[in-house]
Amino acid sequence: MERVYNFSAGPAMLPLEVLEKAQKELVTYQSSGMSVMEMSHRSKDYEAIINKTEATLREIMDIPDNYEVLFLQGGASLQFSMIPQNLMTKNKKIDVIDTGSWSAKAIVEARKFGEVNVVASSKKDTYSYIPEYKDSDFDKDADYVYICSNNTIYGTKFTDIPDTGDIPLIADMSSMILSEEIDVSKYGIIFAGAQKNMGPAGVTVVIIREDLIGHAPEGTPSMLDYKIHADTKSMFNTPPTYTIYMLGLVFDWIKEQGGIKEIERINKEKAGILYDYLDKSNMFKGTTAVKDRSLMNVTFVTGDAELDALFIKEAGEKGFVNLKGHRSVGGMRASIYNAMPIEGVKKLVEFMTEFEKRNA
Repeated sequence: MERVYNFSAGPAMLPLEVLEKAQKELVTYQSSGMSVMEMSHRSKDYEAIINKTEATLREIMDIPDNYEVLFLQGGASLQFSMIPQNLMTKNKKIDVIDTGSWSAKAIVEARKFGEVNVVASSKKDTYSYIPEYKDSDFDKDADYVYICSNNTIYGTKFTDIPDTGDIPLIADMSSMILSEEIDVSKYGIIFAGAQKNMGPAGVTVVIIREDLIGHAPEGTPSMLDYKIHADTKSMFNTPPTYTIYMLGLVFDWIKEQGGIKEIERINKEKAGILYDYLDKSNMFKGTTAVKDRSLMNVTFVTGDAELDALFIKEAGEKGFVNLKGHRSVGGMRASIYNAMPIEGVKKLVEFMTEFEKRNA
C-alpha cells in the first residue's frame, strides 16, 4: 500500500528519509552486530548515539552552554508536575497564560504545589485566540511564568512571547519545537514531547537553564529531580534508547534540509497555501484569530457537522488521513508538521476545492 498523507496531531508522520535510514539500520546498527533496541544504554555504541543526538540538537537550536538538555520519560504531561515540584519552591506562586487544554492541565497540577495566578485566558471564546496581556501584569515575586507556545487543539500560537524580565519563562513547545527559529536564552525551561516534530512517542526533551537545577525540596522522588537527571546525563535509569536514536536521525535530517531557518521558510509556505485557501473559500472557514494562527495545526469547519463528517470520510478515502478535529471542538484539523511535504498540503487543497464544488 502507498503511504498516505498523515495529518495527525501526534504521533505524527516522520520524514520518509528518516524511516528508510532506520529501516536500513534496524537489524544491525553499524558495526555493533545488533539493533539499537538491543543495546545496553551503558555501552560505548549507545553512549555515542545519545551524545551525538544531544550535540546535533544543540547545534540546530543554538542552545547556549549554560543549558542542560535532558531526555526524559513520562511525556510532556509529567512536566506539568515536575516543573512546579522543582521550581515552585521559593514563593510558591506562579503566573500562567491560559490558552488551551494543555495549559489548563498544567494549571491543575501546579495548584497542588501553590498559588496559580491566571494572568489572561481565552477560555470563554473556546481558546480561539491568544488573550491580551501586559508584561506589567506579571507578579515580580512569581517563581516563574508558564505558557504553551502552540495549541494543537485550537490552532493558535504565541507570535510574541512575554517579556518576563528576571522571572523564568517556561514554555511547553511540544507541537512547535524545531518548526521555527527561537532564542533559547529567553526561556528558563523549554520542554516538548517528541511525537510531533522530533520523533516517535516515548521521550520528552527538556532544555533547562543550569541555575534552575538543584532546587527540588527534600523528599522529592529521585525520578522527579532535574538535578539527578542532569548529573547522570539522562542515564539515571534506562532511557528510551530507540526513540532517542530516532530523534538523532530527525535532527540530522533537519540539518540536511538547511537547518531550522529553512524549515521555518517551508512551514510558512505550507501554512500560507492552506490559510489562503480557507480565507477565499465559501465553504471552509478557519476557526482561529488570524493574528494568532499556528504554523503547525490548521483548524477549520464547514459550519455543518454532517458536511464535516462527509469531508473527513471522503478525504480519508483519498489518502488524506487524521483530519478529524479534536473531540472537544469538532470540525477538522490539518497538522502540517515539519515532515509534511509541501506537495501534501497542495494536494489537500486540491481535494478541498473539488469537494467544495461538488457540495456547494
